[in-house]
Amino acid sequence: MALVVALILLVVISLVGLAASRGTIMQQKMASNMYDRQIAFQSAEAAMRAAAASIPVSPANVARNCQSASVICLANPFDDPNLPPGSIKNLSTGQYTASTLATGQPQYVIENMGNYQDPNANTGFNQSANAHNYGVNGGSITNIYYRVTARSGDPSQVDGRAVVVLQAMIKQG
Repeated sequence: MALVVALILLVVISLVGLAASRGTIMQQKMASNMYDRQIAFQSAEAAMRAAAASIPVSPANVARNCQSASVICLANPFDDPNLPPGSIKNLSTGQYTASTLATGQPQYVIENMGNYQDPNANTGFNQSANAHNYGVNGGSITNIYYRVTARSGDPSQVDGRAVVVLQAMIKQG
């Protein structure tokens, strides 16, 4: 009888040990995936900043004008089959060097979303009792808005690792 009880306790302790090791392995995989995602996020953010800085100095980097009637711009330009060739720009190593832990150099696409009125512009309308005499209609200052989409690397080359895609609207003007 003692032998049976000892064997049952041994099986129970072994099952508890296996469950604990399985949980530890799962936690380790989750931590490494989070670390991989953070590296990918940093690469995508570097591409986003470099693309935003390149808009005033390199207007040729703008892929297309999305305000044009014949152009249809999807939410994610990386998935758009109508994106003009050469629109996906790889970030040069002079601008950002991806670490050895990253999946590769980040990429970005810049799209011109058009001219829109700046709601925060102050034209002086209604600041004096005679403002209506000057013919100012307020909010007449327009700015060009660009959409920058950046990703941490080419999904066909990352071999199942994390790919982070970031998107931002950049106001120029």
